[in-house]
Amino acid sequence: MLQRYRLLLIVVAIVLPLDQLTKIYIDSTMALHQSRTVIEHFFNICYVLNTGAAFGMLANSPFRVPLLAGVALIALTVILWLFKRLDDDQQLQRLGLALVFSGAIGNLIDRLRLGAVIDFIDVHWYQSHWPAFNVADSAITIGVALLLIDLWREEKRRKNK
Repeated sequence: MLQRYRLLLIVVAIVLPLDQLTKIYIDSTMALHQSRTVIEHFFNICYVLNTGAAFGMLANSPFRVPLLAGVALIALTVILWLFKRLDDDQQLQRLGLALVFSGAIGNLIDRLRLGAVIDFIDVHWYQSHWPAFNVADSAITIGVALLLIDLWREEKRRKNK
């Protein structure tokens, strides 16, 4: 049984500490809203708290923490269910789900601990900024991208048959 979840456990063991340690480091070394330039006109490290969901949605809702925590718990449950149903040869899907799972846990911890998520990666082109994000958000994004790539590849395989 544990063998089936090996990849999930490995990814969680890497992503979750990396996410939490970077957030702890940012929180302990920077003031809220402080920014440090890494690459001029392209990349900063900044300290912001995202009280909402993706791109700050629901930021002002009084129900945001229980709602977003509930959604995260449902998503984590669904991911575990999907993970259990995957065949052993579906490694790209396993990796994608493991990354999404790890990222969701990382942001859920922040939400329950702080009522907000610490974001600190600021990618921009001069004055045009992408919303700040963190390691957990990156893991979720990469995981979803891997799942989409696998779906696309599977669709191509089906068409070729």
